Amino acid sequence: MSNDRLARQIAFIVEADKLKTVSRRTPLTDGSRPENSAEHSWHLALAAMTLAEYAPPEADLRRVLELVTVHDIVEVYAGDTFAYDPEASATKAEREREAAERIFGLLPGDQAMYFRECWEEFEARETVDAKYANALDRLQALLQNMKADGGSWQAHRVRREDVMRRMEPIHTSLPELWPFIVEVVDRFCAMGAIEV
Repeated sequence: MSNDRLARQIAFIVEADKLKTVSRRTPLTDGSRPENSAEHSWHLALAAMTLAEYAPPEADLRRVLELVTVHDIVEVYAGDTFAYDPEASATKAEREREAAERIFGLLPGDQAMYFRECWEEFEARETVDAKYANALDRLQALLQNMKADGGSWQAHRVRREDVMRRMEPIHTSLPELWPFIVEVVDRFCAMGAIEV
């Protein structure tokens, strides 16, 4: 292949396929196995499209889709960090920054910069689009744990206050969904799947 740009793009796409091998702790809705990070990103994109009517009016769906598509690609090298693991969370930012340099560095310069900007925007959670994308990221895990009878909440003895703190972006960016979130969390507390 003589075209260096295309060769770099192909190398990136092939390397990104490794996201399919990164296991997460959140189970599939049927509880049969943990999802992988690529499945998670696809599901998040679908959620963004499906729930767009609840997004803030200023949200740009195309940009949100870019953010959710790229948001976990660094996990190819950094692995997934379980949201309720304080020890792993302490090193997450550094591991993911190093992974971002490596994975986005495979791309031609202009695309490397653009993809990195998407990833950084998602992580910063400052723009309307990033706030919506992050709220969906939290909602997706809640729905999977809900359908898997407590899933990773129960398996890892997660506390209500930690779940509610994790769900806070939904409260601020998708307020119409907040009563549903509280109902689900309270139901799973009553069942003993979330510790009170």
